Amino acid sequence: MSKKGKKVWERVYNERTSYLMLLPNIIMFAVFTVYPILWALRYMLFDYRGYGEAKFVGMDNFVRVFTRDPVFWDSVVNTFVYVGGKLILTLPIAFMLAFLLSKSTRINAVSQSIIFTPTIMSSAVMALIFYLLFNTYNGEINRFLMWLGVIDENINWLGVQHAMLTVIILAVWGGVGNYMVYFIAGLTGISTDVYESAKLDGANGAQTLFRITIPLLAPVLKMILMLALVISFMDMQSIMVLTEGGPMGKTNVMFLYIYQLFFPISAGSTVTQEFGYGAAVSLVAACIIGLITGLYLFIGGKLDKVTGE
Repeated sequence: MSKKGKKVWERVYNERTSYLMLLPNIIMFAVFTVYPILWALRYMLFDYRGYGEAKFVGMDNFVRVFTRDPVFWDSVVNTFVYVGGKLILTLPIAFMLAFLLSKSTRINAVSQSIIFTPTIMSSAVMALIFYLLFNTYNGEINRFLMWLGVIDENINWLGVQHAMLTVIILAVWGGVGNYMVYFIAGLTGISTDVYESAKLDGANGAQTLFRITIPLLAPVLKMILMLALVISFMDMQSIMVLTEGGPMGKTNVMFLYIYQLFFPISAGSTVTQEFGYGAAVSLVAACIIGLITGLYLFIGGKLDKVTGE
C-alpha cells in the first residue's frame, strides 16, 4: 500500500467514531435518495409507463424534450419567473426585517417567532390557508380590498392573470422567516466596535448600512442567495396543492411537471404517466439547475477576485 493510501486509512481509523455516527444518515440517503434517482434514470432510454415491458427507444425521449414538448419549456419559463419573483421579494424583505429585529429584546424575539412560524408549517397547510384567503368569492383578501375601496369587484387571484403572483406571494410568506434568521445570524456576527468607529467618524444610518453592514455581510449574503436559488428551483409542494400547476399551465413549474409525469396529480390532468420520459426530463432539469448554479459560482468567484476577498 502506498504512503498516501496508508495515511487515508489511518485517518479513517482515527476518526472511526465520527464515521459510525454518520453511517445511519449515509444509509438513509443512499436508500431514499440515491437509489430512487438511479432507479428512475435507468429508464431514460426506454418507453416505460410503470406497467408492462419497457421498450427501448434510444435518444427519442431527449429528442422529444427539445423538439416536441412545449409544455416542458413553458414550465421552464414559469420556473424562472417564479424564482425571480420569489428572490426579488423574499431576500430584501428578510434583510430589512433582520436589520430591524437583530437587537436582542423581548419584543424582537416575539416578532421573530411570529415571522418564522410559516417556515415550520407544512406546504399543504400553507397552500390551504392561501386558498381560503385568496378565494375569489369568499376570500378575506378581496373583502379587505373592497372594504378599503381599492377594488369594486372580486379579483380572481387563482385565475390565469394573477395565479403566478399569488403563488409567489405564498412563497415569500413561507420563506421570508427562514432567510431572516440567516441574516440575523450574519448581523450579530458583525462587531459593535465597527459601528462605534463609524459613528465617531460621523457616518449616518444610510452610510453605515451601505458601506459597513452590507459589505461585511457579503459572504453570508452569497451563501443565502445560493441556498435560496437552489431551493426555489425545486419548489413544487405548495403550488401542487394550491393550483395543481393551473390554470392553463400558468403555474406549472419544472419539478411539478416532472412529478406529474411520474404521478399524475388529478383525474383531469392532461399529463399521462411516463416513467421513461419523466427520467429524461429530470436529467434535463438537473442540467439546467446545475448550469445556473455553476454560472452563479463562477460570477461570484470573479467578483471575489475583483473586490479582493
